[in-house]
Amino acid sequence: MEMQCKITPVLYAESVLPESMIFQNGAANQVRPIVFYVYLIQTEGRAILVDAGCETMPDFDMKNFIGPVKALSNMGIRPEEITDLILTHAHHDHIECTKYFTKAAVYIQKDEYEEGKSYIQESAFVHTFDESYTVWENGEAFVRIQKIGGHTKGSCIVEIRDAGKTFVIAGDECYARECLEKQIPTGCSYCLEKSRWFVEEYSKPDYTVLLCHDR
Repeated sequence: MEMQCKITPVLYAESVLPESMIFQNGAANQVRPIVFYVYLIQTEGRAILVDAGCETMPDFDMKNFIGPVKALSNMGIRPEEITDLILTHAHHDHIECTKYFTKAAVYIQKDEYEEGKSYIQESAFVHTFDESYTVWENGEAFVRIQKIGGHTKGSCIVEIRDAGKTFVIAGDECYARECLEKQIPTGCSYCLEKSRWFVEEYSKPDYTVLLCHDR
């Protein structure tokens, strides 16, 4: 079965995080390397960006930083070519560069919109939702944003169902692949119960999980 969606990780920076933020009960005095990805989903006639990324990150030691706009440009993608922008949650590093994607429809969970609306241009065509929103579908294939609420009140993942496979862009529901491998909830939880459910559910072999802060 031929894939209808092309999913590309777009790397624009590297840094470190304390283990206590990455894992429940992690060490506060130990750090782990992290990366900063946004994801580009290309289908016929659509260029869907998952998270806008940031151009500043106060209090972080950023390395190899080029920003999401430059990273996309290096791939031959101009900001105005993005047709749809999915925001997994309203934290600065996932939403700051929304202002550059002026032609894109914006999709964001309603509680996250209230937190992050200062980052979104008043002229933007914004779709808000409670639990889920299907951004694109064709037959059995789809791109859907789904609320989890583990990391923040309305934090979301993006599920891409295509060619009989389910890919999941995790947002910040977990930072490291080790969280899934060992089923350890993130150390940055709004709701620990929902964070625990996420790592238990999405560690199953049914899913291919793509992370925003781990390779």
